[in-house]
Amino acid sequence: MARLLSLIVCSLFSVTAFSIPLNNIEAMLPAGSQLALSVFNTNSGEQIIGRDDDILLPPASTQKVVTALAASLYLPQDFAFETKVLQSGKDIVFKFDGDPTLKRKDLQLLVSALKAKGIRQIRGDVWLDGEIFTGYERAVGWPWDILGVCYSAPSSAITLERNCVQGSIYSEKSKRQTRVFVPEHQPIEISTNALALTTDQQKDQHCDLELHYDNNNHYQLSGCLAHRTSPLPLKFAVQNPQKYMSDVLASELKKAAISVKGKIRIGAPSGQRSFIAMHKSAPRDALLNTMLKRSDNLIADNILKTLGHSYFDQAGSFSNGAAAIKAILKQQANIDLDTAVMVDGSGLSRNNRMTAAQLMDVVQYVYTHPQIGLLAMLPVSGVDGTLKYRSSVRNAPLKNKLTAKTGSLYGSYNLAGILRNDKGQDILVVQLVTNYHIPASDDRPSNVASPITQFERELYQALLTSSLTTR
Repeated sequence: MARLLSLIVCSLFSVTAFSIPLNNIEAMLPAGSQLALSVFNTNSGEQIIGRDDDILLPPASTQKVVTALAASLYLPQDFAFETKVLQSGKDIVFKFDGDPTLKRKDLQLLVSALKAKGIRQIRGDVWLDGEIFTGYERAVGWPWDILGVCYSAPSSAITLERNCVQGSIYSEKSKRQTRVFVPEHQPIEISTNALALTTDQQKDQHCDLELHYDNNNHYQLSGCLAHRTSPLPLKFAVQNPQKYMSDVLASELKKAAISVKGKIRIGAPSGQRSFIAMHKSAPRDALLNTMLKRSDNLIADNILKTLGHSYFDQAGSFSNGAAAIKAILKQQANIDLDTAVMVDGSGLSRNNRMTAAQLMDVVQYVYTHPQIGLLAMLPVSGVDGTLKYRSSVRNAPLKNKLTAKTGSLYGSYNLAGILRNDKGQDILVVQLVTNYHIPASDDRPSNVASPITQFERELYQALLTSSLTTR
């Protein structure tokens, strides 16, 4: 059912300015959907549309722009995550500070540095020190049913290979049993009792593939899988990053022929430490670029915790990281997020709430301070990042015209960024669509775009061709 915009908003737009009236564009969304929309023309500096922009809604991954701005304002440009190898008496300490990009080859180089120092036997213990972070590794509001997949990998100081492991499951047409494969170098266990069925059997039995896991990095697949001619790739979030790092490091030390007389322990030994080696991540802006282009949750959440650690001079957590972001933006950008609900840096939590107006404040700051460099990090429609294949904007005339951060959760489809209209003017847009659900009775032909795609396509094409510059 179409929801009419207020008369004051409707009076701003004529049929000649838009291909169709704005209220008709909103009506493309399924009944029950909720839209918050804020649009500014940078030429006039005035708001064109303010549709429910003061209502708190889930920002999803558009929240990463908030995290990125706080990091740009507070962390030095040469900031990088550091992983160090130190010696404390007879012990060796691997000190981690949350590098979300640390790879196994980086760990191998650190082990090689030990050998280069002439260390063939560690007479004490090996310590994995991740005490720079504390508290939960998964934010409040992360649904239990997605904790096994890599985009919700735990945010931990001790992180390796993005806290993500890979495998595959095979189903053979002549057999009901499935089998799994895991690369030998990954110290995890995966088993399966999932059944391979035909597509019709799977549908009739209402049976899906299910993933179960425990804190020892053991994974169990059950339920049903439709017969496939090729294996189904799987990516699992590491459930216990400390154990995973411990197992990998033990393997790498053994390969390097370095024996350990003691044990591999989690924590930090007392006493003075001497420096042996260090690995540094890419610098701040390279990390933020990856975070925004790919919508990388782990980078966002580890940066949030790093901000909490740095700002409050205490172990970083989701709680103090969110508080630090709000404080930094208020102090350095005069952006007030006091009423917003922030519980992580990625936007993954269902508990996050922000208004379109608050997100617009962030977008306006990013736009009016190009020296920060965040504009160039946002995905571009039809070109790169999460907008490269977004059906609504990837083709002409919108291709290469929209620079924005996307955000999607169950029932939420959001955008926040800048549209260059046909007059060469920049239009700032924040779109929050929530409670979006297509009815099960939907009989739309397969070649007809989804309602959200139709809505976005018409909205942004209308903004593209609009001649309006004032309120």
